[in-house]
Amino acid sequence: MATVEPEPSSSSSSIFSQKSSRLPDDTVFYAIFPDFSLKPSDVTSLQSLHLQILQTLTPFTADYIWQHEPFTLSVSNFPKPSCLCSNHLPHLHGKLRYGDNLDDEWFAVFLLFEISRRFPNLSIRVWDTDGEFLLIEAAFHLPRWLNPENSLNRVFVRSGDLHIVPRDRFPSPSLEDSLKFIANCGGDSRASESVQTMVKNRISEYPDRARRDMHRVRVRVPVSVAQVLKHEPCLISLAVEGFYDRDIDTMKYAAKMERFLSKGREKELVCVSVKMSRAMYAQLVQQTFQAPKCYPMPNRSSASEFVEAELGMKIACGFEMMYQQRKREGLEGKGSTWEAFKESLERSGYFEGLLPGSKEYRRLMQNAEEYYRSSSSFSRASEMMSAPVRLVDEILALPHSAEDFRGQEVPPSDDDSWLYNGEEDLNYALLERQKELELYNLKHKDKQKMNIPQDAGPSSSSKVDEFDPGEIAKTMQAFVHKVSSYKGAEVPENRDLKEVNLDVDSFIKEMESIMKRQGSQDDACDDDFEEGSSSDLDFDESEDGSDIAEPSEVNGDGEDVFMHSYSDALNEELKSTTLEKSFIRANEQAPQKKEGTSKGSEDMDEDFTPVDADVNLVKSFLDSFSSQQGLPGPASNLLGLMGFQLPQDKKGK
Repeated sequence: MATVEPEPSSSSSSIFSQKSSRLPDDTVFYAIFPDFSLKPSDVTSLQSLHLQILQTLTPFTADYIWQHEPFTLSVSNFPKPSCLCSNHLPHLHGKLRYGDNLDDEWFAVFLLFEISRRFPNLSIRVWDTDGEFLLIEAAFHLPRWLNPENSLNRVFVRSGDLHIVPRDRFPSPSLEDSLKFIANCGGDSRASESVQTMVKNRISEYPDRARRDMHRVRVRVPVSVAQVLKHEPCLISLAVEGFYDRDIDTMKYAAKMERFLSKGREKELVCVSVKMSRAMYAQLVQQTFQAPKCYPMPNRSSASEFVEAELGMKIACGFEMMYQQRKREGLEGKGSTWEAFKESLERSGYFEGLLPGSKEYRRLMQNAEEYYRSSSSFSRASEMMSAPVRLVDEILALPHSAEDFRGQEVPPSDDDSWLYNGEEDLNYALLERQKELELYNLKHKDKQKMNIPQDAGPSSSSKVDEFDPGEIAKTMQAFVHKVSSYKGAEVPENRDLKEVNLDVDSFIKEMESIMKRQGSQDDACDDDFEEGSSSDLDFDESEDGSDIAEPSEVNGDGEDVFMHSYSDALNEELKSTTLEKSFIRANEQAPQKKEGTSKGSEDMDEDFTPVDADVNLVKSFLDSFSSQQGLPGPASNLLGLMGFQLPQDKKGK
């Protein structure tokens, strides 16, 4: 459920401190600024808004099991220099650690949008470790000037819409400037419809999706575990966290099970139904864990009963590890929530220096107690999560036995086919992103065409004439010869990211003409190869073969003769294969053979004609790109990194 924290404790408020060197991972933060916070106001107004918001959220969060901690809101109504949200404006703020369950984060975003819709006179900020992640969701539809560096204090949720403070009004806005602008000129700051659509589509399935995310499963657990889950079902999240994040030290506690299995194998297992999120269920099911020797596991003869007991064993071990770890580290709440609330009021100057026991002091105290009682029902979950050891001890101190759970009708487990059938959802999400990217590229392509001057002439009207296929080979050579850093291989920095509008037929003709010209040059002078243009089969030779050195001229031991003999034997072996036909040679496109060349010399030329590595590289790239049939693949990825974006082959469709 949603919870209220009248004033965060020192441990919980540290995440809002600017002194923190780094924000916690897997955590979303949010702050609510009512319009009256921009003017002098009393604490009562903020507390009244606080209660109204929590009452609004209760129907959505009452039966929801959060992954790590519940959705909370805290009142910050006095100047706090260390607050990350605002050091002088009164506001409500909170944070939610979602861990591996990203649905928790987006459910929290839905709740914030719902708050802004129900209470139109307030503005909400929401961010996480990635920054303004709402903008990431609508990345292809944002104004071109907006980037992570200038988005601070610009993005807010108000009246159920996303607002972006324009750059022309505030080049570097402060929080107070942005809040005033949105409150007074909301129409100018409201984001475009395409941005609104992308963000709202992400939360459109909530709150129904939050209910679908809950999974009920039958398990067999010790009576002590069943007793705890009976009174406080939300503690299952701490048990799963303890099991999933276990280490060698905490596993020692599971081996003994001193708290939840004091009688060892004599302890009876009872069947109960446990509700958890789908992410928790996956974390339990998909991990192999051997039961401790002291745990009373049933016989494998009954498959269904054993599966229920195995899952219950993981939950019980998670409870034991969580309980003992927190008890050892002393992670318990200090004092009651009322005492913490009262201390926060005193620090904020709520009692205005009045003497305790005076008439005005008693009046203010009565108002504070009434507010606390109104909000205490919401603070229950927060107290449970912050002090689970004390709560477990209180629950297990109550009378309980196996008889309390016998004879109860336990519903069957929910269908878990979703755990193994997620491929369709993943493919759908990828296709949606692909369509979004294609629309974005098409939109900018049309803009580029509109910017081309109409009188530029035929020489500049086609990008095909400007396209040099040799650039692919040069870029690849630069990539191969570049020494990588500790970050790994890097593509060339100076690359043109503009789309190349390529006509495949014209490109093939250009490539053939290149090979013809190179073949003519090779016929004129076989020993005049350009450096780096041939492959490993390249040999330096003249027409009469006079440059072939004698063994004594190269190496006294005849090593050069051996290498030539080995190369000749290797070539003879490859003649019987189709390997040589898969490469294009330097003079393969020559129109005719040289006159006066004997058949023997022709065979020798054919055998030792070097392979043109550049032409083969380009041809291989095009063949690989064509085989992708418009789908993502290695060729399009590499060409894209090098700055080349080839169009689809219309003939293949």
